[in-house]
Amino acid sequence: MNLRFFPNLLLICFILLATSCSQNPVFKEYQTVFNVGDQQEWAAKDLNDQYWEKRIALVPDGQVFWSRTKIDILKTPESLHPYGLQLHVYGEYEVFWDGILIGKNGNPGQEAILDPEGKMWATFSIPTHLTEAGEHLLALRSSLYYFPDHIGIEELEIAYYDDLLTDRLIESSYMHLFAGAFLIAYFYFLFLFLSDKKEYATLIFSISCLLFFILILAEFVKAYVPIHYSMHVIRLQIIGILMLGISFLIPFYFSMQFPFPKRKLLLTIYAGVLLFFFLSKYVFELTANNMALSMWLFSFGIVVFGVYKKMKGARLVLLTLLLSVLIGFATPFNKSLFAGFSLILLGMFYLLSLRIKEQRLAYENSLVQSTRLRLELLKKNIQPHFLMNTLTSLIDWVEEAPKKGVLFIEALAKEFDLFNQIENQTLIPISQEITLCRTHLEIMEYRKEINYFWEEEGIDPEEKIPPAVFHTLLENGITHSLPLEDNSIKFKLIFESNNDYKCYTFLTFATAIRQEANNKKEGTGLKYIKARLTESYQSKWDFTSESTNQGWKNTIKIYS
Repeated sequence: MNLRFFPNLLLICFILLATSCSQNPVFKEYQTVFNVGDQQEWAAKDLNDQYWEKRIALVPDGQVFWSRTKIDILKTPESLHPYGLQLHVYGEYEVFWDGILIGKNGNPGQEAILDPEGKMWATFSIPTHLTEAGEHLLALRSSLYYFPDHIGIEELEIAYYDDLLTDRLIESSYMHLFAGAFLIAYFYFLFLFLSDKKEYATLIFSISCLLFFILILAEFVKAYVPIHYSMHVIRLQIIGILMLGISFLIPFYFSMQFPFPKRKLLLTIYAGVLLFFFLSKYVFELTANNMALSMWLFSFGIVVFGVYKKMKGARLVLLTLLLSVLIGFATPFNKSLFAGFSLILLGMFYLLSLRIKEQRLAYENSLVQSTRLRLELLKKNIQPHFLMNTLTSLIDWVEEAPKKGVLFIEALAKEFDLFNQIENQTLIPISQEITLCRTHLEIMEYRKEINYFWEEEGIDPEEKIPPAVFHTLLENGITHSLPLEDNSIKFKLIFESNNDYKCYTFLTFATAIRQEANNKKEGTGLKYIKARLTESYQSKWDFTSESTNQGWKNTIKIYS
C-alpha cells in the first residue's frame, strides 16, 4: 500500500463532506408547546394553545400527550414537487398538519400492550395544497413508554420530499466512503505492526482508525436501518464507548510521539476525567462534547510542548488541531466531530509517516554499516603488519622445524577459511566464534612463542553473537598483555543468562597490562565491537572493559 493513498483518499472524502451543504431553509419554526391528555380537536390549526406548557418533565405509564408547533412556510413548492417533513422524535406518534393526519409512526397510547413499532427517524410527505407560503401548524399525538423523560422534537426538517429521502442516503454514502479509508488504514497499519511488534505507535494509530470507522457506521446507520426509539439508547451507548476510546487513544498517541514529564500521572488523571464524563448522567450530546473537548485540550497541551521542544512534526500537528477548532465553530456538532477527528487523525498519520521514513533511512544506513563492518572484518584479518609478521614467523618455522611450519600453515589457512565463512553474516553461533579464537591462539603461539590457554564456562553452543567480537577482545588481550612467569597467558569466556539479559564475561589472565590499554582514546577494535553490537541489538546492550588484579575483564550484556 502506498502511504500517499490514505491521506489523498481522506482529503477527497473530507472535501465531499465539507462541500455537502444543505439547501436554503424553506420554513421557520416556532416554540413547541405540550399538553397531557388525548383530545382529537387538539390537532386543529386554530385551537387556542396559549395556556399549554412549554415544557413537560415526565409523562409516565405511556400516557398520550400532544405537542403543537407553529411553522411558517417561506416558499410555496412546485405542484409536482411536494414538501416533506422529517422528524427525529422519541416515542410513537401520529402526525397532523393543519389538523389533517399525514402520517403515523407506531401506535401511540398502546405501547404497553403492543410490540414496539415505528422508527426514530421518520419522513412524511405533506400534501401540496397544505404547504402554501404562510403560517401552518404541526401537531403530534405521542406516547413515551420507554423513555418518559425524553419529551420533545429532537430534530425537525422541512424540504422537498424527494430531497429528504435522497440527501441522507447521499450523505451516508459519502461518510461510508470516508469510513472505508479508515478501515483500509486499520488493516494496513495492523499488518505493519504485526511485522514489527515493537512499534506500539503503529498499533495505537491502527486501533484509532478502527474505532473511528465503527463510530461513523454507528452514527450513519440510521439512514438505512430502522431503529425504534427504545433501542436508540443502545446505539448511543455504543457511540459513547467509541468516543471514550478515541478520546483517550489520540492524546496517548501524541504522548508517545512527544514525550513529556510525568506522562503516566497525567495520562491517568486524564483517563479519570474521561470516565467521569462517560459515567455522568447528562444528555449524550453534552457527554460526547465534553469528551471531545477534553481530548482536544489535552492533545493541544501535548503538541504545544512538542513545538516548544522543537520536536519533529509538532508544528503541522498543531495546525491540524487549530483547524479542527475552526470547523467546530463553523459546522454543527455531528459534522464537526467527524471532520475534526479526521483532521487530527491526519496529523497522527503524518507523525507515523515521519517515523516510518526514519526507520527506512535507519535501515538503509544499517545496510551501509553492515557492508562497512564486513570490510572492517576483512581488513582486520589481512592488515599488512599482521601478514608481514605472520609470514616472517612462518619462514623461520619452515626453516627450523618444517613439520611445525606445516601445522602453522594449516592453522593460518583454517583461520582465513573461518573468516571467509562469517564475513557476510550478522550473527554466528558462539561455537564458531570460539573455534575462530582457538585457531588464532594456535597462530599466535607460533608467532610469539608464548603458551596461550583457552577456557570457557557455561557456554550454550546454540547462542549467537556478532562475528569476531571475542576474536577482537582476544587480539587486544594478546597485544596489550605480558605473559606470566611460566611464559603463559590464559583467556576465559564465561556465559550467564536470566530473564532480563544474557552476559558474556571475557577474562585475560596476565602479569601486567601495557599502558596503551588504559588510554581513554577508543581504539579501532572497541569501535568495531560496539558497531557490531548496535547492528544486531540496537541499544539493548552494554559493554564494559576494565583492569583487574589478574589482568583484564570485558563484559557484554545483551538485554531481552
